[in-house]
Amino acid sequence: MRLNKYISERGVCSRRQADQWIEGGRVTINGLPAALGTQVSDTDDVRVDGKPVGTRRTAVYLVLNKPVGVECTTNRSIGGNIIDFLGYPERIFPIGRLDKDSDGLILLTNDGEIVNSILRAENEHEKEYIVTVDRPITDVFLASMSSGVRVLGRLTEPCRVHQVSKNVFRIVLTQGMNRQIRRMCSALGYTVRRLQRVRIMNIKLGDLVLGRWRYLSSEELAGLLPQIEEPDATAP
Repeated sequence: MRLNKYISERGVCSRRQADQWIEGGRVTINGLPAALGTQVSDTDDVRVDGKPVGTRRTAVYLVLNKPVGVECTTNRSIGGNIIDFLGYPERIFPIGRLDKDSDGLILLTNDGEIVNSILRAENEHEKEYIVTVDRPITDVFLASMSSGVRVLGRLTEPCRVHQVSKNVFRIVLTQGMNRQIRRMCSALGYTVRRLQRVRIMNIKLGDLVLGRWRYLSSEELAGLLPQIEEPDATAP
């Protein structure tokens, strides 16, 4: 097994982070400095900063209904970080992020492999949001949002948008631009009052109470994995 995968499967970090640690000289195999791409087995002594990486952990997959004010960071020196908010007894990390001033669905796991797969594929898979803006929605606004808005010097990709009520709409994105919906609305003269993510791929927020979490069901995980495996099929 490749070294970066071996480390990520033990819940230490993502595979990408493991590569950075290897390049930085923080990883050893049987007492010797490790190199990128090295193959290892369970009989090898793999260490990060001199500490054994441990045994393979049971994979954990959580869905959290994140409140506004919680930061999607594992840096516990930052107030309101998602790790302290959750208080989960094992080391986990968020898959992607949801802005501090937004609420709704965020996935967390200790499985570095699935993190890499989802993040590599995030610009190809659907994320659905319910958005409340500061004034009535018009047909022109809906048409502009769905066809593309110039943001940060480029036109956003076409997406599905439909009105829910006077000031509320649903939008389904397949793009991963930072603060995309807020920037799109702002470019059209609107201000977002609330932004709630309600779906990532086949995982739905449903009636999960704000601030609470649950494990992914076996059906949800079975539906998620085929969606992320294909883009990752050529990965080493």
